[in-house]
Amino acid sequence: MANRIHPTAVIGDGVELGDGNDIGPYAVIVGPTVIGSNNWIGPHCVIGTPASDRGAPHPAAWEDPPSGDPERDGFGVRVGDGNRIREYCSVHQGTKRPTSIGSDGYFLRSAHVAHDCQIGDGVTLGSNVVIGGHSEVWSLANLGLGVVVHQRGRIGPGAMVGMGAAVTRELPPFTISRGVPARVSGMNVVGLSRRGVSAEAIAQLESYVLQGAGELPELPAELAKLLTKWAREGHRGEH
Repeated sequence: MANRIHPTAVIGDGVELGDGNDIGPYAVIVGPTVIGSNNWIGPHCVIGTPASDRGAPHPAAWEDPPSGDPERDGFGVRVGDGNRIREYCSVHQGTKRPTSIGSDGYFLRSAHVAHDCQIGDGVTLGSNVVIGGHSEVWSLANLGLGVVVHQRGRIGPGAMVGMGAAVTRELPPFTISRGVPARVSGMNVVGLSRRGVSAEAIAQLESYVLQGAGELPELPAELAKLLTKWAREGHRGEH
């Protein structure tokens, strides 16, 4: 299936595209960038421009091809499949590693993903969300309108962050957080229930995630895999 690229869009050298992508008017995508298949990239989106870092190189990659040296070009952007990236969104090159976006995400108008960020699968970023550099947003997380994430922030899988919140520290998985700074107010009961988790298992999960008590309850395979990885990386206990 061929890509549909509006004639006003700018696709620089060093950009690799899969199949079935829709790229809207005045979008700018420059390399080194790899984009998968079946993504919808809206008007005026900008993907692959230099990091907002005074020490980073700022090549004119919309005209000049990448040199092949990541210290000059940036360390790239990687985007998976089936994302919906709405108008005016921006994604910057990495400075130490590729900036990475998974698959099946929905990024609303003017969301920004800074350099070196790692965004998982099925993530929702509301309008005007700003993710600071080197941050991690794990799969299935949902960030409301205007959320700001400080550099090197970490948001756990399935977490929901209320609109206008300022994330200054790690937020645990499948929790609800709100405020400035963002504070955990409970578990994401609705999100867990929709994924087949029983009320009893949610109660067990709350103790496991927030108090570091007990064992991981029986969960659908996708959730169990995410939470096991989170715990394996040391992100467990009260925050």
